[in-house]
Amino acid sequence: MAIFVFAETAEGKYKKAAIEAVSYAKAVADKAGDSVTAIAFNATDPSDVLYKYGATKVLKVNNPALAIFTPDAYAKAIAQLVGDASTVILTHTNDGGTFAPLLAVALDANIVSNVTAAPESVSPFVVERKSYSGKGIMVVQAEGKNVITVLQGSFGVIESAVSGSEETVSVDVQSKLTAENQAAQSAKINLIEAERVVSAGRGMKAPENWGMIEELADVLGAATACSKPCSDIGWRPHSEHVGQTGKAISPDLYIAVGISGAIQHLAGVGTSRVIVVINSDPEAPFFKAADYGVVGDAFQVVPALIQKIKAFKGV
Repeated sequence: MAIFVFAETAEGKYKKAAIEAVSYAKAVADKAGDSVTAIAFNATDPSDVLYKYGATKVLKVNNPALAIFTPDAYAKAIAQLVGDASTVILTHTNDGGTFAPLLAVALDANIVSNVTAAPESVSPFVVERKSYSGKGIMVVQAEGKNVITVLQGSFGVIESAVSGSEETVSVDVQSKLTAENQAAQSAKINLIEAERVVSAGRGMKAPENWGMIEELADVLGAATACSKPCSDIGWRPHSEHVGQTGKAISPDLYIAVGISGAIQHLAGVGTSRVIVVINSDPEAPFFKAADYGVVGDAFQVVPALIQKIKAFKGV
């Protein structure tokens, strides 16, 4: 039976997380000698988007009961579609990480969360996952049916184009929960899916000093983020808080300005491909995790960096 993967959407468009999940499913399918079937709820994007990354079949569900995320309805819908499939793959987003346990219960399957690499074998399923708030790596062996969640940004997006087909299917779901969408302040770039992120902490001294952080983000085409204390005291919106109790991100580039680098913060950003730290304290713990570090006053370093980038880009 095919390897199933859930392809998340936002306003009908496939998220970057969905593309990564399909890429991961293709790697699993290749090792198992199988194919990939993707499931999408209320998607308006063409299925070609998923064929490009290895999905040979796309099951589209158009159901108003699934228009707003409720974990029980999502789990029931996917359980109806996958049947006795041995492997179901989700991305460990807020949605995926929330309903994955319910899906595992519905399928009487194991759950392996925060997976970071393709499996060493598929029977049994042997794979690495992040543990201890991202500070450790655990090798897990699971027998039987498995629900797998892939840590965002850990596997990447890999093109593997195939010929595919699309089928519109129906499910019988009714959530026991009531959910509603609430409008929130919208960032220019989605923080979770951003390839570049500029983040700052209490080293900025006051919220009115954030202008240079936003300008640096603009010239880099990056999202903005902050440490927990900055969101707690109201300097920045909670939607920008990254860390163990905030959003977990894994961009290609993470620039941390005036952030000491507590373990709780590193738990949410430690899988970034390149980390650049700018801090006036040479003993700041963040430098131990950094690929590049600048010891200096952020109020001098950041404006100089902005000017250098603008000159390089000719703007």
